[in-house]
Amino acid sequence: MVTPSLLGPTAGHVPDVRRIAVLRANALGDFLFALPALEALRAAYPEAEIVLLGAPWHAKLWRDRPGPVDRVLVVPPAPGIRTPEAGEAESSMDDFLAMATGEGFDLAVQIHGGGANSNPLVSRLGARVTVGLRADDAPPLDRWIRYVYYQHEVIRYLEAVALVGAPATTIVPALAVTDADRAEANQVLGPPDRPRVALHPGASDTRRRWPAERFAEVARELHGDGYEVLVTGTPSEREVVDRVVAASGVPVRPQVGTLSLGGLAGCYAGCALVVSNDTGPLHLAAAVGTPTVGVYWVGNLINTANPLRGRHRPICSWMVHCPVCGVDCTPGIYPHRPGDGECPHRDSFVSDVPTIEVLEAARELLQT
Repeated sequence: MVTPSLLGPTAGHVPDVRRIAVLRANALGDFLFALPALEALRAAYPEAEIVLLGAPWHAKLWRDRPGPVDRVLVVPPAPGIRTPEAGEAESSMDDFLAMATGEGFDLAVQIHGGGANSNPLVSRLGARVTVGLRADDAPPLDRWIRYVYYQHEVIRYLEAVALVGAPATTIVPALAVTDADRAEANQVLGPPDRPRVALHPGASDTRRRWPAERFAEVARELHGDGYEVLVTGTPSEREVVDRVVAASGVPVRPQVGTLSLGGLAGCYAGCALVVSNDTGPLHLAAAVGTPTVGVYWVGNLINTANPLRGRHRPICSWMVHCPVCGVDCTPGIYPHRPGDGECPHRDSFVSDVPTIEVLEAARELLQT
């Protein structure tokens, strides 16, 4: 039976569910967008154990952390599932599936992507009912909803879990900050002597990077406003962090690889504001309740921008043509439009966003 709900059709509740597998093994922001769907499953199946099929970093983040995940099973690296982490030991998918089928999953949920690689994996878990997303090139599950690229990620996963009688309880990802997170941040950073703001100038996709020199302008202005400025980054983002620090011309505090993911959550929870490209740390800051200013390419704005405006300001670039060769990059999604949609360049698609727009948004949030 299908009944209406806030977000569309909701199919019947699955009876006698004791254990639920949820495949979501990709990056930080991707996982945070899935938290409302996990909360919906928790509310709909309060007695069931929810087991996240994730990466090693999920297991570390979720250790002793309250929330909708009871346990993490690390799924091996595989095409379309996840890439190996540095130093990770080799593991066999066949061995993993032999172990996972012994878990006795009643329900297996695929909110990992379009399903070309993930739906076959979920179907092999031996669950009584499978549910999730399906693109045109993916095999079906027992219950599925069409994967359409331009849709907000949070809503996408909520629609999927609604098919097993788990209507939305929230549309806002929220991550609990633990005492250990705060203690680590305090140990690394020390107590603040004035309000802190953090800038995150990196992003794995360089097309989503706002120019480092503009982050430096923001750092300089906010330092002049009386804030302590942190510049955070992963070890692979050290070069761009160093560029921001050097160009700012004022005392700022680079933090590259100094904090675990939990420690970074504690750090951001203690900040008055985080300014960032559209990348995992921006969404982490929002999930721990910190106001954010995010710089977005328009396509990513549709899929990932926080919908709330009381505490969050997405600043949008409307650029759709490659700044190097001029190719229209939308035909990959809209094939009837002119152009081939592909080019080899990875120059910034958000460099047209002026510094003043980011600064005005930052100051507005800091004054509220």
